[in-house]
Amino acid sequence: MLKYVNTGIVFQEIPDEVTLAINISNCPCHCPGCHSRYLWEDVGLPLDNDAIDVFVAKYGSEITCISFMGGDADPRGVNLLAQYIHEEYPAMKVAWYSGRIRVPSGIVKKDFDYIKIGPFIKHLGPLKQPTTNQRLYRRNNQGEFEDITSCFWKK
Repeated sequence: MLKYVNTGIVFQEIPDEVTLAINISNCPCHCPGCHSRYLWEDVGLPLDNDAIDVFVAKYGSEITCISFMGGDADPRGVNLLAQYIHEEYPAMKVAWYSGRIRVPSGIVKKDFDYIKIGPFIKHLGPLKQPTTNQRLYRRNNQGEFEDITSCFWKK
């Protein structure tokens, strides 16, 4: 079962979106230098359709996107929540930040509008550095994912 520890409305995680970031616990990635070590433990409240409904009721007019920050211990569960959001709240965008190197098999990418993959590797830096190994992809109008990582880099 997916559990979340906290949430926050953020403006920098997904370009051009006002995003409700949901921090999911029980992260199996354990990246060295992780800034969210508190998410390594299996703690928090259930993250299910009912929780999504509560978030949308509370923040729906303020947000344009819901981002799952983690969930690598249960990618299928993340996918099911993404499907639910698109079915129940079709105007809402859905993003997933995964610490994995690749999107797990069995994930239906079309259920997401944005997917970030890649573990944090300290010497390569985060998304805002051109040396990063992490990548953020956006689904375009043709349903294909394009790498938009460079929009985080200062010109």
